[in-house]
Amino acid sequence: MDVPAPRPHQLNRDFTWQNVPGDRAPRRLSADQIAAFDRDGFLRIEQAFSREELARVEAAIDPIEEEHARYVAEQQGGNFRLTSTGAISFTAHLVGKAPVLRDFAAHQVIADLCHDLIGERVRLYWDQSVYKKTQKKQEFPWHQDNGYTFIEPQQYLTFWIPLVDVDEDNGCPWIVPGLHLGGTLEHWVTPIGLKCLEEAPDAVAVPARVGDIILFSSLSPHRTGPNLRDGTVRKAYILQYAPDGAHTIVDGKVIRQDDPVRQFVIGDAA
Repeated sequence: MDVPAPRPHQLNRDFTWQNVPGDRAPRRLSADQIAAFDRDGFLRIEQAFSREELARVEAAIDPIEEEHARYVAEQQGGNFRLTSTGAISFTAHLVGKAPVLRDFAAHQVIADLCHDLIGERVRLYWDQSVYKKTQKKQEFPWHQDNGYTFIEPQQYLTFWIPLVDVDEDNGCPWIVPGLHLGGTLEHWVTPIGLKCLEEAPDAVAVPARVGDIILFSSLSPHRTGPNLRDGTVRKAYILQYAPDGAHTIVDGKVIRQDDPVRQFVIGDAA
C-alpha cells in the first residue's frame, strides 16, 4: 500500500530554510558541523556537559516529575495531556521551579550553540522533562516540534539532553534527515500525541551518553521507541530556543513568546 507523501502545515506558506550565514564566526561548532546541521537537521555533540552538572539537573527534576506523575495518576485517571501513567511523563516549565534548572538553561555551551545556529539574541522558548517508564511499553510517534504549536520563525532549536545513557533499547530519538528543509508538516491527532509521518525508511537512530546533546531543528521529524529495559526510567531534559521576537499563531492570534519567568534571553544579550 502506498503511503501518502507528507503535506505542509496549513500555516506553512513559502517556507525557505535559512542556512547559517557564512560570515558568522562560530564559537563552538566547526564549519563542517554547521554544514551538517543545515543538511541533515541535527547533530550529536559529545560530552558537552559533565556528569556532575547533569546529576544536579536530574536531582532538581526528579521531585517535580514525581509530583506531576502522582497528580496524573491520582487526580486525572492516569492520563493528562501527553502524560500516561506507567508509560511516559511530560513535565513542563521547570526553569520557573528550580534555580538550578534556570541556570542550566543559560549554560555557556547552550548559549554558544544558539549563537552559532540562530544568532545573537535568543530566548528560551520551552523546557520540559520527558521520563519514559516501563510498566507500559509505548513509543512516541513521528512529529516535528513546530507541529505542536506553530511558531514563526519556524526554525528554532531543540536540545534533547539525556540524563541517562540512551540507545534503541530504552528510547533514544530517531530522526529523519533532510525533511526539515520543507518547513512544518501537517500533523494529525493520535491517542499518544500528534503525528506527521506513517513511516520513515531513511530515519537514523541517535544514541547518546550522559553529557551529550542531541541537537535538532524544530522542523526535523523525530520519534522515540519504547523503553524496553524493565525497571528503569529513560530520562531526558528538553530545552528549546528561538530567536527573540518569535511568536506563536493560535486561532489566528499572534502571541509573542517572551514570558520573563520562563522565556528569558540567554547569552551576551541577557
